[in-house]
Amino acid sequence: MDQSVARREQPGVMARLLMRHLAGRGRSGRAAGRPRTLDTLRRALDQPCFPQVLSGLPLRRVLALRVPGAEELRPARLYVPHGRVWGAVLFLHGGGFVHCGLNSHHGICCRLARESGAAVLSYDYRLAPEHRFPAAVEDCLAALDWLAGEAWRWGGPLAVAGDSAGGNLAAVLSLLARDRGGPELAMQLLYYPSLYGARDVPSRHRYAEGYMLTARLMEWYGQQYARTPEDLSHPLLAPIFADSLAGLPPAVIVPAQFDPLYDEATGYAEVLREAGGQAEIRCFPGTIHGYLNMYSFMPWGKAAIRFGGRRLRAAFAGAAGRAVRSAG
Repeated sequence: MDQSVARREQPGVMARLLMRHLAGRGRSGRAAGRPRTLDTLRRALDQPCFPQVLSGLPLRRVLALRVPGAEELRPARLYVPHGRVWGAVLFLHGGGFVHCGLNSHHGICCRLARESGAAVLSYDYRLAPEHRFPAAVEDCLAALDWLAGEAWRWGGPLAVAGDSAGGNLAAVLSLLARDRGGPELAMQLLYYPSLYGARDVPSRHRYAEGYMLTARLMEWYGQQYARTPEDLSHPLLAPIFADSLAGLPPAVIVPAQFDPLYDEATGYAEVLREAGGQAEIRCFPGTIHGYLNMYSFMPWGKAAIRFGGRRLRAAFAGAAGRAVRSAG
């Protein structure tokens, strides 16, 4: 194979160094008999990649809130940028429905609020396996309804966004908003989302090993979240199984290049377009699953957040313009 082609067919330098580092830590951990419980996994992965205080400095304020869930008030953080606020975004973190939270995605939400000019609500939905499907969906729907009632404070228009499992939840909320007759969403921003459930795609095999998210790990996440194998074909877990994808808000989908989920992102965009909807795909070269959480040392992470923020800003400006024309 031509060497230039070979260089293109692998993750970027920083991604390769990170994967090599993690592989070394994994081998040393196994040799030392290091415990790997769910609690230690959650503590390790709910950490920011950049100091939280510094991340929040460019914003007007960061507020700790308690926001409705399906059964109780849940922790959340509201990120408010300086200047005119164009809308509100419900951001749902990734982590396989099992881990991560407000801390791991703090810097991402700070940057997304600054780039979009929108108030971003990061929401701590219930996690599996203690709370299996559809608990996370029910929590996020309650949070979306609450934010819809508050969106007038932040300019009016509303959008959903998320990465990985959070991208799944954002797509599911788009389906539910359509089927319930609201709230109206200006956009769905999905970073390397999980969307296909039981339906197989070639990228799951092509990138099954060696690219951060593995086929084995995906199977484990599914076992934690789903109650039964049938859940993996439920549209509220795998939106590709919906009877129709027509009438959904415009989608901006940002896959990772070397990711088992790559074909899910591109395939979902294709089905959305076939149904008459709008779907834009932007893939940054050399990226691996979860690269947004590594934005402090992976330049494409910053670029992907900036890209999504600018698309949100444009969607909110368009929604505001339509509202003015309608009122006139």
